[in-house]
Amino acid sequence: MAVKIRLARHGSKKRPFYRIVVADSRSPRDGRFIEVVGTYDPMKNPAKVELNNDRILEWLGKGASTTATVKVLLKKAGITAGGEVAA
Repeated sequence: MAVKIRLARHGSKKRPFYRIVVADSRSPRDGRFIEVVGTYDPMKNPAKVELNNDRILEWLGKGASTTATVKVLLKKAGITAGGEVAA
């Protein structure tokens, strides 16, 4: 099973809100997921990102891959693709 850390869209029309989820890569974007590891609200100024660093690092350690957008969000939060937290 290929596991990805990706965004799942919620919110209403023209008012997006995203959950950062760990999901099987074969499941639909807003469908079944394994765990919610954070949220992303692009409508706030500046955009609000809340992450559960411990769980994200654990999933990255288990071999989960990230999508391009989530990779950028993690990089801004100081979490590298290798699973380390930058100081």
